[in-house]
Amino acid sequence: MPKGNGKVLAQNKRASHDYFIEDTYEAGIVLQGTEIKSIRAGRINLKDAHARINKGEVQLINMHIATYEQGNRFNHDPTRTRKLLLHRKQIDKLLGLTQQQGYALVPLKVYIKNGVAKVLIGLGKGKKKYDKREDLKRKQMKRDIDRAIKDNMH
Repeated sequence: MPKGNGKVLAQNKRASHDYFIEDTYEAGIVLQGTEIKSIRAGRINLKDAHARINKGEVQLINMHIATYEQGNRFNHDPTRTRKLLLHRKQIDKLLGLTQQQGYALVPLKVYIKNGVAKVLIGLGKGKKKYDKREDLKRKQMKRDIDRAIKDNMH
């Protein structure tokens, strides 16, 4: 089964704008009871989230999961640091790669697969400003071409 299949609940649209994604890894997330309920309800945001390797563990930082309405005193902290579950070989490989200049671990999307919440982590190399401008130009030209083709068909 290809990576990233399942019911997608949140996507990080800025990731492809800010980074060249070179590789992706599927990781499980260690969650508290009310967090999975909020995730299943789609109340999750990856906008400012990033991942970091700390003491041999991959941690997801700043991912916002809204509090669960029926959670009362058992509710969670919305932006707490969450541990990600990866194989030791993958963590070691990522540790070596992220220590190179310009590489970062970026969460791309969160989805439910076989009843379990998963996050797709991308190994991204930061884009420079001129790369971002070039991408925007390319997107705009493609839109213009598609629009011209569509207009000619009618």
